[in-house]
Amino acid sequence: CQGCMAHPCVEVCPKGAVSLDRFNGRSVIDQEKCIKCGRCMDVCQYHAIIRQERPCAAACGMDAIHSDCNGRADIDYEKCVSCGQCLVNCPFGAIADKSQIFQMIRAIQAGERVYAAVAPAFVGQFGPKMTPGKLRAAMKRLGFADIIEVAIGADLCAAQEAEDFVEEVPEKLPFMATSCCPAWSMMAKKLFPEQANCISMALTPMTLTARLVKHHQPGAKVAFIGPCAAKKLEAMRSDVRSEVDFVLTFEEMAGIFAARHIDVETLKEDPHGINDASTDGRNFAVSGGVAKAVVNVINEKYPDREIKVANAEGLRDCRKLLMAAKAGKYNGYLLEGMACPGGCVAGAGTMQSIKKSAAVVGVYAKQAEHQTATGTHHVAELDKLVD
Repeated sequence: CQGCMAHPCVEVCPKGAVSLDRFNGRSVIDQEKCIKCGRCMDVCQYHAIIRQERPCAAACGMDAIHSDCNGRADIDYEKCVSCGQCLVNCPFGAIADKSQIFQMIRAIQAGERVYAAVAPAFVGQFGPKMTPGKLRAAMKRLGFADIIEVAIGADLCAAQEAEDFVEEVPEKLPFMATSCCPAWSMMAKKLFPEQANCISMALTPMTLTARLVKHHQPGAKVAFIGPCAAKKLEAMRSDVRSEVDFVLTFEEMAGIFAARHIDVETLKEDPHGINDASTDGRNFAVSGGVAKAVVNVINEKYPDREIKVANAEGLRDCRKLLMAAKAGKYNGYLLEGMACPGGCVAGAGTMQSIKKSAAVVGVYAKQAEHQTATGTHHVAELDKLVD
């Protein structure tokens, strides 16, 4: 502060939080009165006032991070939805999630049949030369019974949400929001309890894939492997715990490969690759893909039905979307929310850039034999998997 004669910072403060020190003429901010509006910062010609914000707090779309009395970051778990954005934005690696690596390895060592359910964002995560066949070979070398693509569960989810939308909107519900992102759905239920019933009751792709595995392989265990930290919290829910036994991120899986000295890119291709899924199911990993998959199913089964869609990515924008929906601006709409900017490919456990992930997922999705979810034969089993 230069103690300028105009002292505009004092004049613009709406709360009288800025005053002049009578001894040196410099401005002083009373933090008890300050509401952090930034007006004083905007008018200061000497840039003597700056806004400092923790990277984790800036990344948190739930405003769940604040500073304690000692100036250290503190997470309010009543607000937290475990999206993991604080984890990846902390420059000091001070935030970590709980790992189930040990429990999963012990299950494999004990002779349990553990199936790896791999999220569709896996493409390119373990090297540019990695193929689905090489990943399957790597998983089997680690002791997994087999590997199944969670995009199959995404197909099942899209089919279920399509039926729910046609049946309930707008007769029973003003709008319907997708359910596959656990952080988004938890945020909606915490901040907008009156609209909680508008969140689709369809099971998530992770849960549907796990149910499918256990339907065909009774007694097996399922390890979900993906980019999402919020899936760990979802798997702890009482209605999911019996379906999904372990949740690991791509980063944790890469650590296991490194510990066992397995280079996925150099392995011999497994001729069976990974189970087939639709293009739309694989595109669940990218923002906008979930709603598109649901719309395509509806257009195929109910061609006369017009569907309006709105989507948001990042929890701050998701909150704005639901606020507008609460006000009635999206009546009759299908809303898609993704807690991570860019979709699942931007999850806390990802191993490559968001743009690269989105691009390679798009290429991989086009290789599917079917465009829409209804083309995969597992959709016929949906009634057996949903109570």
